[in-house]
Amino acid sequence: MNTQVAIIGAGPSGLLLGQLLHHQGIDNVIVERRTGEYVLSRIRAGVLEQGMVDLLHEAGAHQRMDKEGLPHDGFELAFDNRRVRVALDELTAGRKVMVYGQTDVTRDLMAAREAAGATTIYEAENVQPHALDSDRPYITFEKDGETVRLDCDYIAGCDGYHGVSRQSIPKERIKEFEKVYPFGWLGILSDTPPVSDELIYARHARGFSLCSMRSATRSRYYLQVPLDEKVEDWSDERFWEELKRRLPEDVANKLVTGPSIEKSIAPLRSFVVEPMQYGRLFLVGDAAHIVPPTGAKGLNLAASDVNTLYRLMVKVYQEGRTDLIERYSPTCLKRIWKAERFSWWMTSMLHTFSEQDDFNSRLQLAELDYVTSSKAGLTTISENYVGLPYESLE
Repeated sequence: MNTQVAIIGAGPSGLLLGQLLHHQGIDNVIVERRTGEYVLSRIRAGVLEQGMVDLLHEAGAHQRMDKEGLPHDGFELAFDNRRVRVALDELTAGRKVMVYGQTDVTRDLMAAREAAGATTIYEAENVQPHALDSDRPYITFEKDGETVRLDCDYIAGCDGYHGVSRQSIPKERIKEFEKVYPFGWLGILSDTPPVSDELIYARHARGFSLCSMRSATRSRYYLQVPLDEKVEDWSDERFWEELKRRLPEDVANKLVTGPSIEKSIAPLRSFVVEPMQYGRLFLVGDAAHIVPPTGAKGLNLAASDVNTLYRLMVKVYQEGRTDLIERYSPTCLKRIWKAERFSWWMTSMLHTFSEQDDFNSRLQLAELDYVTSSKAGLTTISENYVGLPYESLE
């Protein structure tokens, strides 16, 4: 097999990149080790920055999002049994976010790719990139008992933190930066109406909580829990009772509970690898960086990488600008580290820490009180939350 860009991973970043390249006449093949059903079963983020919304429009995978997505022009911070609204649109010249689940984004991109007749190979075993530092890289994989070779010009590693792409780069050629937090998020999905029309990020002495949603009838809630907690120890009843304790009283009184349809615990950490490219391999999304979900940046950072690589490939194939290839990593990392800072800051300000004393607790409350009573503070939160502008390649 031959293609121009080989994409490893059929998650939202790989599918989005593939669809954008297809619209520019750049041939690409996506290779995924899992089934399409497995990819769709991953429950992930649901807050999209305007930049990602625009990319989905450009990719032609926006129709259902435009109809069913929930535009949000604000969210709330809750602390000290009170709530403060962050008016995103008023503080960022009208910019907003879109609440639309990652599963729905993935499904829409799958449908758009199928309609375009582009090639996606699922259940590809033993995927392995080769000759990355040459001008003719290729990947091999096994499908239906046969070994397949896919020759290409470039490889996009969109296969996540545990994928083969980053692992294929010699250890001495990259540097990893990591911070592990001493807690995780216990999340549930329920077919209940959201407790609020907007997201509520709540800081409480018992731990952080988040009230989110996927639609007007489906809610997503989270609780900060220690890393050694087990999902099976959390009945639905225990979850709802603990959530009510951590929310302001007026919010807790409105909470509609019901059986969970999904429940899981996700550990929190920050991770970045530098550089994000090796030869003709480009790392995209979780393959190169992880952020705590507190700032709603994970999927959006992947979209930012996709935007950079997509624009780069268009320059390469339509203008012969191969000189820009070396700009991919520094361009992406400039925005990534700003998002890492914002996610770390939000996490540090809203969560309780096991070693935390009364002094640090008072500092958290003072910082929340300051940023929510200052227009400059609220603007800083808003600018980061709606998404900083994409970096230019030149």
